[in-house]
Amino acid sequence: MTAVSDPIGNRLVASFARPGGNITGVTLFSTELAGKRLELLKEVVPQLARVGLLVERDHPPTATFVTETQAAAKPLNLALQIFEVRPEEIPEGFRSIEKEHPDALIVQQTAWFTSHAREIADLAINLHLPTVSQLREFIEVGGLLAYGPSVYALGERAAWYVDRILKGTRPAELPVEQPTKFELIVNLKTAKALGLTIPGTMLARADELIE
Repeated sequence: MTAVSDPIGNRLVASFARPGGNITGVTLFSTELAGKRLELLKEVVPQLARVGLLVERDHPPTATFVTETQAAAKPLNLALQIFEVRPEEIPEGFRSIEKEHPDALIVQQTAWFTSHAREIADLAINLHLPTVSQLREFIEVGGLLAYGPSVYALGERAAWYVDRILKGTRPAELPVEQPTKFELIVNLKTAKALGLTIPGTMLARADELIE
């Protein structure tokens, strides 16, 4: 595997250290991501107090995603509001979001949400809601911030696994690796539409700016 968000939650492996079967590789999951995304939102929205989580209902990795974000929010004194939807319920979910008025929104990265990325981004902009997600696909269609693993770096590391397995190493003997290289992407056009000023320190360390 090259980019699975939660291989334990998906029951692909027993643990990162001991996969236990015929699957191993690199994962998108990293315990530091939840806290970092909250910190980025706090930089852009200094008065941040309530953060919404748009998550996919009946999706195994969602529980891990919510738990990690809750743990990261506590020391930052941020309240979380969970909005669980299926892809066909996205408009209904945003009506709930509008009623609850979070200060910003974290969008879970799932295959279904990625296919609805433009719809999610447009609805968030209509509510003047800053958003952060994991992969660049969401930012390219109007999301504000993306912070997550470099897909290219994951692909390069996956090649090492292929080499080892083809040479006879059993997948169960190769621990699953978490990402070590991360990217920050900022959509300046969306920031302008939301009336937000991106701090110069964030602009300086961004890997990519979309204008």
